[in-house]
Amino acid sequence: MGQSEYDVARLTVRLGAIQENYRTCARLAGHAAAAGVVKADGYGLGALQSTRALLAAGCDTFFVARLEEGIAIRPVAPKSRIFVLDGARAESVPALVAHNLTPVLNSLDEIALWSAGARGRDAAIHFDTGLSRLGLPPSELAILAAETGQRLAGINLVLVMSHLACAEDPASPMNREQLSRFRAGLAQLPPAPASFASSGGIFLGEDYAFDMVRPGIALYGGNPQAGKAMAVAARLTGRVLQLRRVDKGESVGYGATFRVERPMRLATVALGYADGLLRALGNRGAGAIGGRKAPIVGRVSMDLMTLDVTDIPALAPGAEIELLGDTILLDDVAAAAGTAAYEVLTRLGGGRVARVYEGTP
Repeated sequence: MGQSEYDVARLTVRLGAIQENYRTCARLAGHAAAAGVVKADGYGLGALQSTRALLAAGCDTFFVARLEEGIAIRPVAPKSRIFVLDGARAESVPALVAHNLTPVLNSLDEIALWSAGARGRDAAIHFDTGLSRLGLPPSELAILAAETGQRLAGINLVLVMSHLACAEDPASPMNREQLSRFRAGLAQLPPAPASFASSGGIFLGEDYAFDMVRPGIALYGGNPQAGKAMAVAARLTGRVLQLRRVDKGESVGYGATFRVERPMRLATVALGYADGLLRALGNRGAGAIGGRKAPIVGRVSMDLMTLDVTDIPALAPGAEIELLGDTILLDDVAAAAGTAAYEVLTRLGGGRVARVYEGTP
């Protein structure tokens, strides 16, 4: 959705910031290659636009979660390798082959399926090191290691990977435990490029880089560890629809969850949870006008939210309010809502918010 004169809510995506963040991740990765994770519609900011921007920044390898995401970006990245994290199913093999997509195989059954159905084609293998989500569990890894020649017959193994559970916490002993398990697993498999670190893992140091890193949230402005400032890539704004004064003792919003303790000036803004704004920000989050913060008061409703703008003069209907961006930082929004930056961004990918792009890839 592009910009129009009728927009009351807008998500501005800074493609130059995505490129800057990619270069930062690539620099920190040292000798390792840096891929770009563009799943979930580029974390809510636009997969096609993000892919183009990353290509222009030198990225030539991409990761998506779903088959249809890989198919969607293939036309804009015709020569790139695109990994599909969901793996391979019987019904997806023909499409994976037709669109030259590389599945990340997560089980012995998937390995057998790909070996039989796409003989001679590239694939990655994912084994679990402690996240207990996707990937071969230790029992299946042991079988694969004992029967490598038979199990991998006809598969061109181009990557072996795993995924960290606690990379955002550099002090977590889980990081070293998983690193040890990853190294042990690699030693059991045929030599192939290895990938372990996504955004948080990149900041854990060169021990975690291996041959390829897979930045995701960091590309889009999320800080994978405290104190690591990525460039702001997304700015969410809404327009003031109405201003009103309320007296002490009055309530604000559904459920009367906020009681006015002094005469107050409120701004009603055209943004709500139908636009992807988290309902949990009611009475906890903030907006900003001209760099000055104003607390959200009352519940966030479907189409609207209210701010306390008592201390912000010269405000009129139509004024722009920032709910995410340079003053209202992504990670602060996530903390206020009790969630992760990933959810904050991906919720903005649909709904009525106009998406506007700054910069050209």
